[in-house]
Amino acid sequence: MALIRESEAYAAAQRAKARQPQLRTAERILKAQPDPQKRHYDIFLSHSIRDADLVLGAKTILEELGHSVYVDWIDDPQLDRGKVNRETAALLRARMTCCASLMYLHTRNSPSSKWMPWELGYFDGHNGNVAILPIIGNADSDTFQGQEYLGLYPYVDITGIRGATGQAAWVNKSVSQYIALRSWKTGDRDWRLAG
Repeated sequence: MALIRESEAYAAAQRAKARQPQLRTAERILKAQPDPQKRHYDIFLSHSIRDADLVLGAKTILEELGHSVYVDWIDDPQLDRGKVNRETAALLRARMTCCASLMYLHTRNSPSSKWMPWELGYFDGHNGNVAILPIIGNADSDTFQGQEYLGLYPYVDITGIRGATGQAAWVNKSVSQYIALRSWKTGDRDWRLAG
């Protein structure tokens, strides 16, 4: 199993941009995707606004694996993430109730986000289907150890992302316990043992 590297997320973002060359930027592509406001999503993608291309890449990878993904500034472009207020919080809570799980997109920028810890805590209390989706540097090892409270949650990795066929996403409770994302997001906790 492999964590997603920055280069892989950027490559996925490029695939999405190539499908819509007239839009060219991650922000334009993401905002141009029409989705009904009350749609149910598999994943609420919690992220730093500073990671637009990584968000587009992670969203593309997850969607290529068959999962629907909510990103607040894409599906609700009227939101101003710079404003931490009751109205924004109420809308985000409403959107989170329409999502089966939350993935916390862990990058170099995520520690500076004002919203990500709040989203993680709210969703954990709401239904508990929370996992960390680490995007690692290209030179980093293929391991993830969550910092502080992030270590309380399972993390997601992808098989076959480096050229193999039949990709799948896995939620890992530890290096030896895992479950398919498809099962996990429905509440299944029948963890498999590696080896």
